[in-house]
Amino acid sequence: MMELFDTLTAPLKEYGGDFGTLVVMGMLVGFPLIGILRGVNVYEEFVTGAKEGFNVAVMIIPYLVAIIFAVKMLQASGGLEMIANTLAPTLVYLGVPTQPELLAMFIVRPLTGGGSAGILAGMAETYGPEHVATKIAGVVFGSTETTFYIIAVYFGAVGIKKIRHAALVGILADISAIILAIIFVQLLNT
Repeated sequence: MMELFDTLTAPLKEYGGDFGTLVVMGMLVGFPLIGILRGVNVYEEFVTGAKEGFNVAVMIIPYLVAIIFAVKMLQASGGLEMIANTLAPTLVYLGVPTQPELLAMFIVRPLTGGGSAGILAGMAETYGPEHVATKIAGVVFGSTETTFYIIAVYFGAVGIKKIRHAALVGILADISAIILAIIFVQLLNT
């Protein structure tokens, strides 16, 4: 039994350490056990939840296609480059590195996680992980959210049509995170 446990948890130990393994295994064993103790048909509830999850996944596909299409159109039309060129003089004045990839990260991150991950990987390869622009991009990647993706996909999945102040608050949070990333990386890099 312990060998099976060790075999199943070996990948978790490699990436998450012992504490993470305990948490995951506790959840995998604990939730069904609690359900059984409460008299719940755990397997039937699991299958019902899986069906609902599949329906949600199918429901968000159109929103995913729409946001990916919009991002690709913006890239293909040169809109991203135009925005980056417009912002460049202001960023130079503020002392922010002006690598075009960093500007693209600021613009793309609220739109798509995959696109921004690609930009970050490209920057690490081109400039190296120790370059200040790569560090700023990494902090922006980790401290901001794909605001428009979330609004399109998750709000769409639950049928919210009026986003009210969610977009504004999300954009302000992303701008704040970008400004703080620039300040702290430059402070820590000096």
